[in-house]
Amino acid sequence: MTAPRSSAVRVSKPGDRFKRRLFSNRIGMGAFAVLALLGIVAVLFYALRLGAVSFPTNPDATVLADKLLAPSAAHWLGTDHLGRDVFTRMLHGTYVSLAVGFIAVLVSMTIGIVVGAIAGYTGGWADNILMRVVDAILCFPTFFLILTVVAVLGPSLINVIVVIGLVGWTGTARLVRAEFLTLRESEYVRAARTLGQSHVKIIFRHILPNAMPPVFVAAVLGVPDAILTEAGLSFLGIGVQPPQATWGNIIADGKTYILDAWWLILFPGLAILVTALAFYLAGEALREAGQTKTERK
Repeated sequence: MTAPRSSAVRVSKPGDRFKRRLFSNRIGMGAFAVLALLGIVAVLFYALRLGAVSFPTNPDATVLADKLLAPSAAHWLGTDHLGRDVFTRMLHGTYVSLAVGFIAVLVSMTIGIVVGAIAGYTGGWADNILMRVVDAILCFPTFFLILTVVAVLGPSLINVIVVIGLVGWTGTARLVRAEFLTLRESEYVRAARTLGQSHVKIIFRHILPNAMPPVFVAAVLGVPDAILTEAGLSFLGIGVQPPQATWGNIIADGKTYILDAWWLILFPGLAILVTALAFYLAGEALREAGQTKTERK
């Protein structure tokens, strides 16, 4: 009598479930495709800018004879009040807007993770002091705080990035603190303490990696907020300064001619809308993919 064959049981790993849920989200994958395309455009035109290559035309070249031309075969998205090609300026503005978003979020995430980790892991007086600082910053309207600081420091690309990053870390700090407060009481952290591992090793090896998934989602959702803030500052004239093209200052150039040159408002506005929506949808897809069955219910 032959023994029955033992069928191999395939265990589904958390990483496999995450990728399966993520790739099955068609809207989320479409958002990632849009972001990938924007990333390629940003890198390409930043490289062209560094190489002083004018493609398709020079984004800063003024041709007054061609000012305020409507979209056509020669100028796909029309021209502005100085005769500059809007399509070219929008392509070059892509890397500026994305750079502001990513670098500002990187600065804010770094500060927020450090502050939140210290507050959540140590607790006590350090937690109380740091959280009161967070509460004090949250009392001020974020945009007006950024507006004030940029007005004092002066408008420039570097100042805009730094100010947005230095002001936007409070939400990350509170999120990381909440994760640390939960994870520091977990069994594997208690076991690490029992084995005599250092606080630094416990934080960076055991707690921080498990606290990062929600922080990463928050970072993805924070990029469009930074892009919108930069666009608002540029629209008010205290953001990235001309002749450097950004989507925000293209709209600012067109506000005077809104009734005569609608394309100066419509196309950069759509670019901001599509980019922000793609980031929000991508962040939502990551959040849903990382949820457990209990959280999804």
